[in-house]
Amino acid sequence: MKKAALLLFLLPAVALAQQSTGEPGPEGTVPTSVTFPIERVQTPTNADLYCAGFVGKRVESKDKFVTGGLESPFTTQYANGEAIFLNGKGYQAGQEYTVIRELADPNRYELFAGQWSAIKAAGQTYEELARIQVVDTRSKMAVARVEFSCDVVLPGDFVIPFVEKPASAFHAPMRFDRFVPANGQPSGRIIMAKDFDSQLGTGGKVYLNIGSNQGLKIGDFVRAERSFDAVSRDPNDSLSFNASIVDPNQAHQPTMVAGSSGFKFMPGFMYSKSGPEVHISQMPRKAIGEIVILGTTPTTATGMIVFALEPVYVGDRVELDQQ
Repeated sequence: MKKAALLLFLLPAVALAQQSTGEPGPEGTVPTSVTFPIERVQTPTNADLYCAGFVGKRVESKDKFVTGGLESPFTTQYANGEAIFLNGKGYQAGQEYTVIRELADPNRYELFAGQWSAIKAAGQTYEELARIQVVDTRSKMAVARVEFSCDVVLPGDFVIPFVEKPASAFHAPMRFDRFVPANGQPSGRIIMAKDFDSQLGTGGKVYLNIGSNQGLKIGDFVRAERSFDAVSRDPNDSLSFNASIVDPNQAHQPTMVAGSSGFKFMPGFMYSKSGPEVHISQMPRKAIGEIVILGTTPTTATGMIVFALEPVYVGDRVELDQQ
């Protein structure tokens, strides 16, 4: 009987050992496949590097833009290999430019409180459309050839000098700390996503409100994180805190307390009002995924999600990951 009891006592420890990653973790942890899953990142392609878009200051000179193409006015959309005409001066044969488009979200729906003010402070949103090369400058309008296109080029799209982007150096598979505490490194927020998406997975492009002024550079990794207090402020996700545990045998059902104001979520089937209070803000924040920086401006950065355990939301926090 004693042997059987000892076996039952050891089973949880054996199960935990089987789930362990086999490597020592930070002090105060027992690494398991749940708390330290193996992170295998996705490498950005050439299209990821040059089609991600960016948020930054407005184009200084708006006299350089696409006016049409070889088949105008019968064709208004241009892609790989086609000839297009450029308005403006200062073009030289052989020069390369990037075609960009100023964007405006027609939906005008805030994904988190203060999003529009954050975007306004960051600058204008641009889509990167194509890389072109000037091939003829003998007329008032220069002629360029579309060398690589991410999307169709339209009359009115702006052109800016092409800047080559270095390929990111990627690390081998490593452990991803799901509950890592704040490390004091530069931190910010995802204020917008490419194509105005709201939830993204691996391969998604996001725009951050921190940039080179905060020490961020191309090739850096930032970790996307979400606190449970942030979940409690979401009008939809927070409804789950009001759900009952639905167990009639539980005499003292807990109450969820959120934020500094002490707002209480009251479960729907309260059997007792003397249950413990659970302070949501004290729950460990959870790491959602890893983002590599593809481009920076002084105050913003463009990133690509290279590893995600669950959907990354616009509004999630980010912090420089020095691993």
